[in-house]
Order: sequence, then structure tokens, then C-alpha cells
Amino acid sequence: MFRCIASILISCLAAFSLPAQAEQSQRFGDYTVHYSAFTTDILTREVARSYKIPRSKNRALLNISVLKKVMETTGAPVRAEIRATATNLNAQLRELKVRELSERGAIYYIAETTIDHKETLRYELSITPEGEDKPFSLSFQQQFFTN
Repeated sequence: MFRCIASILISCLAAFSLPAQAEQSQRFGDYTVHYSAFTTDILTREVARSYKIPRSKNRALLNISVLKKVMETTGAPVRAEIRATATNLNAQLRELKVRELSERGAIYYIAETTIDHKETLRYELSITPEGEDKPFSLSFQQQFFTN
């Protein structure tokens, strides 16, 4: 089941990214943070039910993974403390509740929020990988189309 959500989340990242944002990731020393945000209606019913994610065109899902550099690999997933907010263009701030999904060595962090058609959210993330003292700051913007 987890492979299914991982495949969907990765597919969503590839399918719904703008060409200029084909790879939504940012490096911080030995760490790479992968991130995406998309509407939850694209999740399968099974995946949504399994992870208690409401499927809706009016709900956005933030997806984050943190990989630590390991020689001759694409990186190893690491646990992290992640704090996230989303602010719309009307300066309405939303504190996001981030939860961890972990299974078979893969670790993802997700958070949900409601959205309106053509709403743009600016995500602000503070990411502290396990064993590190200082957080990394990452921000990105995503517009959602719900109609």
C-alpha cells in the first residue's frame, strides 16, 4: 500500500509541476528536500482511505521527503522535524499540521489544507533533520485550479 502512495506522490510531482519546476527539490549540504503540493482528488480512493486523506478538488496536500547524501545512492530517507505554514495572497496564514508516513524504509511528511479555485499558497517550511541542530528554511509557491 505504501508503495502505491509513494508512486502516486512521485507521479503527481512529475505530472503537475510546471516545466521550470520539473524537479521540485532543494539541497542543503548533505541533504536534499523534495516537495510538492497538489489537490487530493487525484489520490486513489484506497490510498486516501488508508491514510485518512479526504479526496477533494478543494483540498491541497503538501508532500515532503528528506534524503541524506549516501555515496553511490540516490540518498537515504531521514526523519525530520518539519513545521509548515501556508499563506494566500490575502495574507491569510494557515498553520499546517504535518504528519509522518513511514513504511519499508521510506519516509514522507504530509499536510493538508482547504483551497479555492485559482488560489495561490506560499508555503514556508522549517526542516530539521534528525541529528541536526539548525533547521533549513524552504519556501515555494503553488497555484491551485479546482474547477
